[in-house]
Amino acid sequence: MTSINPNNHQDRKSLLQNWLNKLSDYSLSDIAPASADASFRRYFRTTDENTGQAYIVMDAPPDKEDCTPFIRITKILRSAGVNAPEIIEQDLEQGFLLLTDLGDQPYLDHLNDRHVETLYSDAMASLIQMQNIRPEAMSELPAYDAQRLRDEMALFEQWYLNRHLKAQLNDEQKTKLTATFDLLINNALEQPQTFVHRDYHSRNLMLTQNNNPGVIDYQDAVIGPCTYDLVSLFKDCYIEWPREKIEQWLEDYLYKSGLMHEPGFEISQFIKCFDFMGVQRHLKVLGIFARLNYRDGKAQYLNDLPLTLKYVIDACARYDELNPLQKLLEQVVLNHPEVSLP
Repeated sequence: MTSINPNNHQDRKSLLQNWLNKLSDYSLSDIAPASADASFRRYFRTTDENTGQAYIVMDAPPDKEDCTPFIRITKILRSAGVNAPEIIEQDLEQGFLLLTDLGDQPYLDHLNDRHVETLYSDAMASLIQMQNIRPEAMSELPAYDAQRLRDEMALFEQWYLNRHLKAQLNDEQKTKLTATFDLLINNALEQPQTFVHRDYHSRNLMLTQNNNPGVIDYQDAVIGPCTYDLVSLFKDCYIEWPREKIEQWLEDYLYKSGLMHEPGFEISQFIKCFDFMGVQRHLKVLGIFARLNYRDGKAQYLNDLPLTLKYVIDACARYDELNPLQKLLEQVVLNHPEVSLP
């Protein structure tokens, strides 16, 4: 008798189908890939033969992924009126969840000059709903603290510089990079702290007819700086917008969120906080995209390195405090044959 390896993709798919077959309230016979993921999770779409209703099945190998944060945060978001999927059935021992289907239309497929204002207006409204979640409802979420922020940025040197570009920093360059990290961390910690999705971008927002957008991939949510998800949305690593549009959207957000009316508020300072937060995120993402290629065999993420790097370079050119990072990039990155910009 052939044994089943729970870490083998095909074997896990068989385990998943067996689990679905045991759900007596449904008749879910066929499953097909629904979306790619940057983690070990996989998603499938299945349809009930009796009702024609579509569902999403999450496959999260228990030795690699923990479903409990996803379940906990789903409850928080749905209680706040955010259009997150409903969890219908679960088997945490095997790492399977049956979810309502938010469709197969990611924002990225629909973002153009005709639709972007409406779609981003909806996304901003949903983001403000998340940021207005009461502190007591978020008590179990981890803080986006200094160590977490620093560990993320360390991926830039480890995976992007050392592994991808095969570049080693000298002591002076390491000191400058550490000082930049300190600057970016202080910027993040000094901002109003709210619910942070951490990947609030065009591939994780689904176009839906009701309560648009559908929001997915939030299991890594934390309590952190209010500009972080704005960076994910407006400085999206998968699509670029003119600076003038970004600043107008930020102003719209500030009015709708009420931050514009806070005593002593200055929009220029808020934009600076946003830009600095963007540098933190994009240094991290450069490392993550490189790691996804070399560690996980997901080479497609290398295609998104140029735009991500461009965001860092553009921010460095705007602020004197980022001159050390700008010089480091000029010395180590920009003349490298592997590096290109959009």
